[in-house]
Amino acid sequence: MKKGLIGRKVGMTQIFNDAGNVVPVTVVELGPCAVVQKKTVDNDGYDAVQLGFDDKKVTRTTKPEAGHFKKADVAPKKVLREFRLDDISALNVGDILKADLFEVGEKVDVVGTSKGKGTAGSIKRWNFSRLKESHGTGPVARHAGSLGACSDPSRVYKGKKLAGHLGSERVTIQNLDVVKIDAENNLIAIKGAIPGPKKGIVMVVNSVKKA
Repeated sequence: MKKGLIGRKVGMTQIFNDAGNVVPVTVVELGPCAVVQKKTVDNDGYDAVQLGFDDKKVTRTTKPEAGHFKKADVAPKKVLREFRLDDISALNVGDILKADLFEVGEKVDVVGTSKGKGTAGSIKRWNFSRLKESHGTGPVARHAGSLGACSDPSRVYKGKKLAGHLGSERVTIQNLDVVKIDAENNLIAIKGAIPGPKKGIVMVVNSVKKA
């Protein structure tokens, strides 16, 4: 069965495995997540569950949102995400899912929003090479250089790699190992780095490429 949870990135650290080797890990506060809504083929055309994460004050909740949470009989949540699962028959509205949904050694994919870096030049954004810093390149060595256009077509082709906005986009890192789980504190240690800053919201799902 496919499974997934919403969490918050705590930060990176390192732990020792059974062989005594250092393993770099990212700690994620995973859950608890409440099942806020179930979607079925009959009503919605597909099977999915909507999970909520991180309680928020009722005074900060709009009336439509408050009605949505009241119908599910769960506290208002800051974050709502939808997960398409193969079988949702075992889940009911109001159920609470925690970090122990996953197991140590399992492969997972992590979805998050990368750090925003604002407007970046072509070197930082696209890994362009610097120009010569000796003769003839002008006062700046970090220009993009020629765009390859002349009198025909007298324009710059769409899709050229230029300076522009970098980061702050949805990123998925695949095939990461679950190294350790602290079910009591809803913490999970995932090998390697995951997208986003500390306290960033992430989704952890089982791997789509490796069982």
